[in-house]
Amino acid sequence: MGNHALPGLPLLGQGKVRDIYDFGDRLLMVASDRISCFDVVLPTEIPDKGKVLTALSLYWFKVMEDLVPHHLITTDVAQFPAACRPYRKELQGRSMLVKKAKPAPVECIVRGYLVGSGWKDYQKTGAVCGIALPKGLVDASRLDEPVFTPSTKAPVGKHDINITFQQMVDQVGRQMAEQLRDLSIAVYKRARGIGEKKGIIIADTKFEFGVFDGKLILIDEVLTPDSSRFWPKEGYRPGTSPESFDKQYVRDYLISSNWDPNNPPTLPAEVVRKTQEKYAEALRRLTSN
Repeated sequence: MGNHALPGLPLLGQGKVRDIYDFGDRLLMVASDRISCFDVVLPTEIPDKGKVLTALSLYWFKVMEDLVPHHLITTDVAQFPAACRPYRKELQGRSMLVKKAKPAPVECIVRGYLVGSGWKDYQKTGAVCGIALPKGLVDASRLDEPVFTPSTKAPVGKHDINITFQQMVDQVGRQMAEQLRDLSIAVYKRARGIGEKKGIIIADTKFEFGVFDGKLILIDEVLTPDSSRFWPKEGYRPGTSPESFDKQYVRDYLISSNWDPNNPPTLPAEVVRKTQEKYAEALRRLTSN
């Protein structure tokens, strides 16, 4: 599953990782093996990455069903529109037929640990996106009460911009803003608890919601290594940024190789293998009983 769309299917758009096809009131979402870092899609794919993202999203949709409905209809290719049948092999395990919702115009980010841009923000201001936090926190500190930090949805290749809760209210109205915040935090808290029991710290994550039949539903992918920061619990020490179950090997390689974002390099086999292993391990740990 490279950059090529499936001929004869109605392509709606290609994101950095997903291809989306439009079947009227339903969409077909296909997770490729493409990998993007620092908002750049790299020329090398990570084998089976799309299957891991799809399997993890399915797991979480089910786990969260009583908190919030979702857009998934089926992953059974036999139940997809007839035009998809010739592509059974390409679609198996990496595609979802979903309800077509109207996406909310904001990214819903929940941070349960102080890390990345949140940590930088805290060092400067004692707050994250304007939300004051206790004094004396260190890099990777756990936040007992997770914080909700929405951002704008930027076009592909541009960075999302953090906005305040009030700016979100101005954009979507108070009722929807409060609902998006409360649902995001509830889903994150449940996921964080499950992850901790299974040896994975879910440090932060990004949700996408849509409106379907007048109700908010979870859309896109949920709690995957592409939309979240996963850390192995056994290596966690506040004060240091832990290794993660996501693109860290790729990011580290790019930084150490002094790469040019306009001409991204091919990844060495070792970096591909380690990244593939990390994705697979995240899936195995989270979905094991």
